[in-house]
Amino acid sequence: MWLQIRLYLLIGILFAIMYGILSIIGALMGGSGLYFYLYLFFIAVSLVAIQYMIGPKMVEITMRVRYVDREEYPELHKMIEELSAKADIPKPKVGISKLQIPNAFAFGRTKRDARVCVTEGLLNLLNEEELRAVLGHEISHIKHRDVFVITTLSVVPTICYMLYLSFFWGGIFYRRREGGAIALIGLIAFAVYLITSLLVMYGSRIREYYADMGSVELGNKPSWLATALYKLVYSSAHVDRRVVKQIAGIKPFFINDPTTSMSEVRELREIDLNLDGMIDENELLMLSTKRVKLSGVERALEIMSSHPNVIKRIKHLAELSTETKIYGA
Repeated sequence: MWLQIRLYLLIGILFAIMYGILSIIGALMGGSGLYFYLYLFFIAVSLVAIQYMIGPKMVEITMRVRYVDREEYPELHKMIEELSAKADIPKPKVGISKLQIPNAFAFGRTKRDARVCVTEGLLNLLNEEELRAVLGHEISHIKHRDVFVITTLSVVPTICYMLYLSFFWGGIFYRRREGGAIALIGLIAFAVYLITSLLVMYGSRIREYYADMGSVELGNKPSWLATALYKLVYSSAHVDRRVVKQIAGIKPFFINDPTTSMSEVRELREIDLNLDGMIDENELLMLSTKRVKLSGVERALEIMSSHPNVIKRIKHLAELSTETKIYGA
C-alpha cells in the first residue's frame, strides 16, 4: 500500500509542478499566451504518444530481439504461460535477446501487446526457480501497466524542456529589455526539467519495488529473486565496460541497472555470509533486522538511476520474506 501511496503522491506533485510553472509564466507574461501553453502541452503529449507507439519496435531493434516459439524454448514458454495465468493477463510474446549482458525485460503498449524477453546469458546464469522469479517480476510490470505509467509521467519534464528551449533561446535573441527576463524564465524551466526528470526516475524505482512484490505475490520466494539479482550484479560487474556503456540508454528496461554493478558488487559481499553465491532464507532474515546505510556516492548513484540500490532492494525482499512467514503465505 505504501508503494501505491508514494506513486499517487508523485503523480500529484509532478502535475502540480507543471501547473505551477505554467501559471507563473502566464502571470509574468501578463496572463497572455494561453494558446501558446496549450500548444506546448499538445506538442509534448504528441511527442510522448509517438514514443509510446513506436517504442516497442525501437526496443526490438536496439536489443536485437528474436521471438521464439514453444518448440524452441518449451520451458521458458511454460513459465511465462503459468505466471501470466496467475497474474490474470494474456500471455505475452516470448523473445530472446542477443545482448551480451545477462538480463530480462518487458515492454509493449498494452497488456495484449506485451512482450517478455530474456538474454541468452540469463538462461545460462540462473536456475529454474531464479528464472521464474525474474519472469514474475517482468510479468508484474505488464500487469501494473508500468510502461504507460512512466510514459505518462514523462510528459511533465518534456513540457518543461520545451519551455526552456522556447523561452531561454527566445530571450537571448530578443532585442528588447524584456529579453533577459524571458531568458530567466527559460532557465527556471530548465531547472524544473532537471527536478522533474529526477522525480520520474524516482517513480521508476518505485515501480521496480512494486514489480518485486508482484513476483512474490505470484508465488515466487523472495530468496529466489534476491539470488537472481545477486547473480545479475556479479555477472554485470565482469562484463566489458564498453559494452555496458553501449546499453546505458536502454537500461531502464532491465530488471537491474548494469551501469552501477561495479559499486554494488562490493556491498553484496556483506549479505552472502557463507559465500555460496546465493541469498538464502537465513541471510534474508538477518538482513531484515539490519538498517541499510548508503554512502554519499551510493545515494547519488541511486538518485540518478531508474533502479533502486540493490542492497535496499534485497532488504525489501527480506521484509517481504518475513511477512510471508508471519502470515503463513
